Amino acid sequence: MRIEIWADVVCPWAYIGKRRLERALASWSGDPAEVVWRPYRIDPSAPAPGEPLADVLRDPMVDAALRGCAPHLTPGENRERVSRIALAEGLGPRWGAGWRASSHDAHRLIALAHEAGGPPLQDAVAEEVMRAHFVDALDISLPAVLDEVSRRAGFPAGGRLLADGAADTTVRELVLRGRAAGVATSPTFVVNGAALGGAQPPEVIHAFLAEAAGRSPRQLPEEVERLRHAEALLDLGDPLGALTLLRPLLDTHGDDRGTRLLAARAYFHSAQLNRALRILEPLAAQTPDDSYVQLLLGRTLQRQGDTGRAAAHLRLAAAMSPGYAG
Repeated sequence: MRIEIWADVVCPWAYIGKRRLERALASWSGDPAEVVWRPYRIDPSAPAPGEPLADVLRDPMVDAALRGCAPHLTPGENRERVSRIALAEGLGPRWGAGWRASSHDAHRLIALAHEAGGPPLQDAVAEEVMRAHFVDALDISLPAVLDEVSRRAGFPAGGRLLADGAADTTVRELVLRGRAAGVATSPTFVVNGAALGGAQPPEVIHAFLAEAAGRSPRQLPEEVERLRHAEALLDLGDPLGALTLLRPLLDTHGDDRGTRLLAARAYFHSAQLNRALRILEPLAAQTPDDSYVQLLLGRTLQRQGDTGRAAAHLRLAAAMSPGYAG
């Protein structure tokens, strides 16, 4: 049974959730569990190198945002609450991040560990990354820190691979895929398509695993899953993210009509109108009875100021599908 943990390593609940999952698995008697870490970003704009968290917390805007996380507590009281929970889970003896730091390279290191040594090495690296951030209060955006973390976890090649830029695309795509799949909190546990959000108590996690283990996993071809995730991102208002996932498909399945039309939609919604036209004009010629293609082509031309040509395609779309009129 594969358990995916979609989490950000700078999220305290990710580390707490890891401990609670371990406690749930200690009493697990079902199929052997394989834990795989997937990237999620709670603070995508965090810098590298990081900035001292004490300075960040003095910012009134940050203070206001943190008050929204636990409205009944001050930010300081909430941090104390999380610290008590972490210590109760055996995380310590000291607890508390010292830096607001980008987690992108840490996620790259975790992904590389999975490639190099599978789930056991990946889990060891994830553990050391979170320990460095929350217990040792180190800036995990720094290459030297991640190199030391990697060595402590038994992955001495990690620092060199990071320096070479490895796994950058992998992590960026996985973050997008998680968003497309509906991951919206750190951590989120996913098993056979079922999801459990948050660092729930071990008994809740155990019950979730028991229920999810009985489900039949839905296996889709990689290109189909990629296409569905790209479409989901477009529906979520992220056309650039959709294009990131579509680019490999355009290279390998560039003659597939569905892939091309989805790319045209993404280009249109990201204002890359010339690129949209290069797809839509041949599509309209190949399938002149496709009212949606005619509509999108007309709107693309309209946005470019070519009102004469746009009107012809828009009239044709409306004639075939009256709902497109107006």
